[in-house]
Amino acid sequence: MRQIPRAPLILGLLGLIPFVWGAATVMVDDLAALGATYLGPRFIGPYVQLFYGSVILSFMSGVLWGFATKASGMQAATGYTLSVLPALWAFFMTGGGPSGAAMNLIFGFLGVLMLDFAFSRWGLTPPWWMALRTLLTAIVVACLAITVIS
Repeated sequence: MRQIPRAPLILGLLGLIPFVWGAATVMVDDLAALGATYLGPRFIGPYVQLFYGSVILSFMSGVLWGFATKASGMQAATGYTLSVLPALWAFFMTGGGPSGAAMNLIFGFLGVLMLDFAFSRWGLTPPWWMALRTLLTAIVVACLAITVIS
């Protein structure tokens, strides 16, 4: 993790809070009750994870779009096309109940990681990008898996 610049690493880890909080409130009933009392039911358990996960997949579409601007020709066209997939996935695949939606978000985040790898191989990302994305994706998937199995 030393190779990842401090600001992206800290901000990326802070961005995990809704996923970790959601998983914690799925596992600990007292924590869920406390969260529901002070934050409201929308900000606990799978609800916070699913809404925030959809937002983050859409955000990742924007990040990938930005990387595509560094390319030209067919590579740029391919990059732009691929960059919209995470947002479309989030839009179409997060219905159908918490367990199914969480599973589809897991697939979405793993898919984004594959897109990250492609953009990295094309030389469009910073050299530390895959280390950051692998770390963050592993934590997100683990947190969403708690919702799937609950």
